[in-house]
Amino acid sequence: MSKSVAVIGSGFAGLSAASYLAQAGFDVHVFEKNSKPGGRARSFTAEGFSFDMGPSWYWMPDVFEKYFADFGKTPSDYYDLKRLSPSYRVFFEEDDVWDIPSKLSELYELFDSVEPGAGKELKAFLKDAAYKYDVGMNRLVYKPSESLLEFVEKDIIVDSLKLQLFTSISSLIRKHFKNPKLHQLLEFPVLFLGAKPQNTPALYSLMNYADMELGTWYPDGGMVKIADGMYDLAKNLGVKFHFNAPIESIIAVGSEVIGVRVENHLHHVDFVVGGADYHHIEAELLQPEYRNYTNKYWNSRTMAPSSLLFYLGVNKKVDNLLHHNLFFDTDFEKHAKEIYDLPEWPSEPLFYVCAPSKTDDHVAPEGCENLFVLMPIAPDLKDNDVLRQKYYHIIMDRLEKFTQTNIRDHVVYKKSFAVSDFKSEYNSFKGNAYGLANTLKQTAFLKPKMRNKKLSNLFYTGQLTTPGPGVPPSLISGKVVAELIQKQVKKHAHESTI
Repeated sequence: MSKSVAVIGSGFAGLSAASYLAQAGFDVHVFEKNSKPGGRARSFTAEGFSFDMGPSWYWMPDVFEKYFADFGKTPSDYYDLKRLSPSYRVFFEEDDVWDIPSKLSELYELFDSVEPGAGKELKAFLKDAAYKYDVGMNRLVYKPSESLLEFVEKDIIVDSLKLQLFTSISSLIRKHFKNPKLHQLLEFPVLFLGAKPQNTPALYSLMNYADMELGTWYPDGGMVKIADGMYDLAKNLGVKFHFNAPIESIIAVGSEVIGVRVENHLHHVDFVVGGADYHHIEAELLQPEYRNYTNKYWNSRTMAPSSLLFYLGVNKKVDNLLHHNLFFDTDFEKHAKEIYDLPEWPSEPLFYVCAPSKTDDHVAPEGCENLFVLMPIAPDLKDNDVLRQKYYHIIMDRLEKFTQTNIRDHVVYKKSFAVSDFKSEYNSFKGNAYGLANTLKQTAFLKPKMRNKKLSNLFYTGQLTTPGPGVPPSLISGKVVAELIQKQVKKHAHESTI
């Protein structure tokens, strides 16, 4: 008889874990509190517009290829990919706007035009980043990070010196480039997705390699197509899905989980994989004696930012935007300080605008524009409609200035999403949007563990554990936790025959 597994949550990590376990012969049930799969990568439609709710950048295409290949599939079996060219646009000032080329030769020329010799420096910087990407994404992230001993191998120790774990990405970038705008361009992936550049290991220059060499892509129909494809794959593997079914509690006896309670019914299982928010599972679903970590521990963690989001349907085209647009016309370091050091609502925020209707005719009615606006903010801030409206106008004042277009009078649909929504929709700890910050003290084996220390059959996956935040790491996290469970089953089977 096959072992049964309850997976809590159908985000990318939950979908990934469910599929790998089903492929290995487990009887897998996924319990999702919302009405559809995808977690933060869900979508919704309104007034003829189709909005991706969360992730909007498709980086690291090789990770998606490896994932689907594990099941004899390719991404093209589920969605069509387009490489964006230019990759994105950066607004520094009204008369200083950069289109970031998808071709490396043109990118080197752009850097040289800003700072003589910077093209050569970028080539060296990306060569080093490529090495980090190869080691980091092909070897280190597939380790469960249960112990430091996993990394005590001669070649890994040698590699770790080259990975520059004890050098900040900020200092590495400044070693190569002097121009502050080049600094901002190279630091934005870690500021928007993790931590202050000064506190982020130089290892994460691998993100620059992903950006500039592997490219920025778009799945036709939106990022939700990835989740839809993973959902279809999981169903074909035999995974059973239960929607509008929030887990009420995890029931344990002694040192084992015996099941999960859903709608006051006990669903008996052999294993539980927590793909929902780690803190929520520990603090709300488990009895205190079974928790890995205390509230004091969680409150001592450095969280990645939350976000203020606006989903806007505009009944005309907006000029001067590309698919991805970064607005760096204010003080980069000041906004970072207001996220991580103070924390407080930003005084002059940086922000990002995604206009998928520039690439995809299906996400907006003809002649209209679909705009996704994101402003990174500190987690756990006070959040209300008055503040949201204040920042809406701050952002729109600048967006209209840069695009030279009256947008507000043409908004026919508007929805906001911020800290309180991340908490209610995803049970997100402190309303964070991206999990734990990628600081040195929260890297690899220093992340919250995938295995519950007190219950032998409870595991965790997703952005608050190994390997970390982001869509590609979440796919990997699901695979790693599935392998841990399979190894445990095989070990027990072997022991029982001795």
